[in-house]
Amino acid sequence: MIGRIIWTAALLGIGAVTAALQLDFEAGGTPSLAPIVPAPLRSYAQTQVAVAALQGDDPAAGLAAAEALVRRRPMPAENLAILAAAQAKAGDLEAAGLTIQIAGQRGWREPLAQEAVLRLALDAGDQPEAARRYAALFRSQATPDSLLISLAPEVFGEPRGPAQETFATVIAAAPRWQEQFLQRGAQVMPPQVFAEIAAMALERRAEFPCVTLTRALEALRQRDAAAATRLAGPATRRCTPVDSGRSDQDAAGAAAG
Repeated sequence: MIGRIIWTAALLGIGAVTAALQLDFEAGGTPSLAPIVPAPLRSYAQTQVAVAALQGDDPAAGLAAAEALVRRRPMPAENLAILAAAQAKAGDLEAAGLTIQIAGQRGWREPLAQEAVLRLALDAGDQPEAARRYAALFRSQATPDSLLISLAPEVFGEPRGPAQETFATVIAAAPRWQEQFLQRGAQVMPPQVFAEIAAMALERRAEFPCVTLTRALEALRQRDAAAATRLAGPATRRCTPVDSGRSDQDAAGAAAG
């Protein structure tokens, strides 16, 4: 009889834990469920609890909730970004800076972490680091164009400054995403910024595909004639004539002939 009672209680306990774990998972996408998940079993729910606490008026509570989140789920870069925000709100800026740097290194493709590191770099006057973080955001398809558009003037406001120099160097050294730069950069960067960075990358021997470069230059002329003029010279030296529409292979074949 006692054994049956123990067995029944064990089954009920397992069922309750299973239900709580399922509720925790669902709370990850439904914030209203997070508070009813038992605290010891919160994992996904703790993210929602931490975000809600962070948005509240008690910095200490927000920090405690964020620390609990990172203890339970230490790997996602987004969780570290939440902790950094809580640390900053609680007044511990040194710890926040260290945490967000770790988040940025761990979550190279996590827009939230990269944006946070970028803004910290801007606040610290570190333009090269801000440019590198912009590059990380730029390369990720998860980053909305609207974010890149809003950040570009802040990061690249100084013509031929350290940020533009750094970004141009990154582009020139990364052939695999030079075409992406021409296509996306023309859409999300101010015309003068795009033209200057593209020109500097060409000066650093970036091998932009001629067809894509020609199209980018034509689109730039429609947006800003002065910016197009800035890019036309270096572009012509890369692809002669730049507006011929020939591919790199065609140009090479003609030269060989």
